[in-house]
Amino acid sequence: MKPREHDIRYERSAVLLLALGFGLVGLDRWIISPLFPSMMKDLGLNYQDLGNIVGALGLAWGIAALVMGGISDRLGRRRVLVGSLVFFSVCSLLTGFATGLFSLLLIRVIMGITEGAFTPTAITATAEASRPHRRGLNMGIQQSTFALFGIGLGPIIATQLLLVVPSWHWIFGLLLIPGLVLAYFTFRTIRETDQLPAFESAVPAALLTTSSPTTSDASAVPTATEAVRWLDVFRYRNIRLAILGLCGAMTCIFVLSAMVPSYLVDHLGIGTSAMGVIASGIGFGAFAGQLVVPGLSDKFGRKPVAVVALLMAMCMLVAFVLQGPVVPVLFVLLFFVAFGAMGCLGLLAGTVAVESVPPRLMAAAAGTVIGVAEIFGGGVAPSLSGFLAQNYGIEYVLYLALTGLLLCVTATSFLTETAPTRAAAPEADGVGVSAGL
Repeated sequence: MKPREHDIRYERSAVLLLALGFGLVGLDRWIISPLFPSMMKDLGLNYQDLGNIVGALGLAWGIAALVMGGISDRLGRRRVLVGSLVFFSVCSLLTGFATGLFSLLLIRVIMGITEGAFTPTAITATAEASRPHRRGLNMGIQQSTFALFGIGLGPIIATQLLLVVPSWHWIFGLLLIPGLVLAYFTFRTIRETDQLPAFESAVPAALLTTSSPTTSDASAVPTATEAVRWLDVFRYRNIRLAILGLCGAMTCIFVLSAMVPSYLVDHLGIGTSAMGVIASGIGFGAFAGQLVVPGLSDKFGRKPVAVVALLMAMCMLVAFVLQGPVVPVLFVLLFFVAFGAMGCLGLLAGTVAVESVPPRLMAAAAGTVIGVAEIFGGGVAPSLSGFLAQNYGIEYVLYLALTGLLLCVTATSFLTETAPTRAAAPEADGVGVSAGL
């Protein structure tokens, strides 16, 4: 049979649609933070409630990502993507009808489940649609919109819409429309795995040449004819390190995204409009970081680029802790914190995860890394930050974010390189995997 040729037009269309979809995921998820000061007054909520609302969504997201990463291999990418888009958009509409903490928690948990299903499926679909030498950049583009729309444009959209709509309830309802539009075009465009060139859906060939495994662990890595087991991904050292690193990066980004708007208003005494501008620095910096960091890693390697970016982010966050209420300076500092942290988050969650395992484990690996890290960084950490803010002062949440960056840079320092031009090989415990063996 003649090999199926790569469709560059489809690659571009798929990356664009999946990027817009992930941007809507970010907007639906994070627009609640800049709206929370208004919601607190109407619904009688406090900082601990905010942390719990954000954390509940994160926990549900993480559990769903763990399960759906592998299930999408059986159900099909398109079915999972379209269903997720419809359901989390409806959940956004329902958020506007919430009347108290319990209803908010319930709605956001359901939203987390649907967004958790979308995330690893979209990452894997992007990897499958991409040529190997474009994988890092394409996956960076696809993931960068989460921050651009959710944390960058979200605060600006929310605070400006509050000036023209009757209340915050309407803002959540308006987000239903783009979700339904994207679901339609995703259904029309996205192809299933068996419709794509096999070579393009695989990790770089240099990473897949396998030496003779040791007899004791020969069953650790599935052969092409064996069923994929979810636990197989944990046999790869990079996957375990990526989970630790991603826990730290998510702790930093998600704690800042949830708590910085309230920190700026309540601790630094900054007005609502200025708060929206400053908080958007997280989103714009994260967007730029997820474009630049993965792109640079294609050329210079995943690990060195990630370590340098994380060290820069740590320095910028220390400066932010010490900075007073100067709007431009606070914006710039948050921009570069998010640039380094979110750039590495996208690198670990997507590119490193799928490049560290054989093709049949790609969806499971992406779902596992995102899922486990989301449970801690997106679930436990925001709830913990709410406890710190409520009981000790909201300024202490910044130190929790700094601790997350320290964990991330430590774990990333021990990664095995996976960039196609610089990689040695993915390693499963007890199994030698190397192009040179």
